[in-house]
Amino acid sequence: MSFKIFSFPPQINAGISAAGYNTPTPIQSQTIPAILSGKDIFGLAQTGTGKTAAFVLPILDRLMKGPRGKIRALILSPTRELAEQTHQAIKQLGRQTGLRSMTIYGGVSASSQIRALRAGVEIVVACPGRLLDLKQQRAINMNNIEFLVLDEADQMFDMGFLLSIRKIISFIPTARQTLLFSATMPVEIRKLATEMLNNPVTFEISITKPIETISHAIYSIDQSQKLDMLLHLLTESDNGKVLVFTRTKHRAKKLAIQLSQAGYKSTSLQGNLSQAKRDEAMNAFRKGHVKILVATDIAARGIDVSQVSHVINFDIPDTVDAYTHRTGRTGRMENLGTALTFVTREDLQMVRSIERVLGERLERRDTSIFNLSRNSESQKTFNREDRPAARKNHNRQNAYAGY
Repeated sequence: MSFKIFSFPPQINAGISAAGYNTPTPIQSQTIPAILSGKDIFGLAQTGTGKTAAFVLPILDRLMKGPRGKIRALILSPTRELAEQTHQAIKQLGRQTGLRSMTIYGGVSASSQIRALRAGVEIVVACPGRLLDLKQQRAINMNNIEFLVLDEADQMFDMGFLLSIRKIISFIPTARQTLLFSATMPVEIRKLATEMLNNPVTFEISITKPIETISHAIYSIDQSQKLDMLLHLLTESDNGKVLVFTRTKHRAKKLAIQLSQAGYKSTSLQGNLSQAKRDEAMNAFRKGHVKILVATDIAARGIDVSQVSHVINFDIPDTVDAYTHRTGRTGRMENLGTALTFVTREDLQMVRSIERVLGERLERRDTSIFNLSRNSESQKTFNREDRPAARKNHNRQNAYAGY
């Protein structure tokens, strides 16, 4: 199947070609026809499977046929990074449509956003907080919205945006098409979908498992060994980009500094940075000016960067969903990727939870070749409880280990 099956106009096909898209992903092939026919959508698919284009392309198609200069599509995003990336996707895919898009989020001056609104745009990609601020200032008119998209709805719920979303919905027309996309489906999101959507068509594509183009492995080490282990892996890694996740903002900043001191081009992405610094970090990583980005979970869903060969969990995440979102930053759009996790004795329960979702045991990789000093009791505990090392996908995983 090619994108020609959707009969998009030449202006949109030009954007598809410019983006290098050839074959629709499963979420795209299933949802695009339904969106074009005017249906509300509840789309659930793993991260990195092409959800953005799944809603951007049909929205562009529909907006080309109507008036210009009014906000007709509103896309809500949980993070500033994701908002910017969605905006960039709209610009690329709609480059020849004449449709205008802008972003609205906090951390930057509102005056430039107000000027852009006054100049007239058709698509707004916004974070809920700043959007409500501008509405309170009467700087934005949402009376003409035909499309409402909730992107990464589960993340918005986790971040406490539910009340803000309901308030925003009260300002926009009830006669609209609503599209809700998510990578996971907590009970609360199912309830939200029931409230917001009108007779939706639901698409669920392997939502509980990380994408199959990612190989997964763990290293059993002590907390004090993590930095040395990371340096060993980076020394032998390939030329792809590496995304390292930590549990706290302080550790992300400190680790990026330590990696830079060790001679690696690194930067961090965490909540203490100003928006300008966050943009600077993301642009440097995206353009390859730095090879390693150290990030916290809050940034996990706002990172859509090509050629991320490895995701390394310096700290194991607190939930299985977080593991799915972190590791989904690699192996995107059918490219191969590797997800590595440093595991201490305290992390064994989370390892088992991840394995239940994956449906297989994570490959255990030998740390002895790195000559790391071990806490023998910790290592014995790990080996005793998890001795039969998984070899189910050993050959496939090592074929693209990248080091």
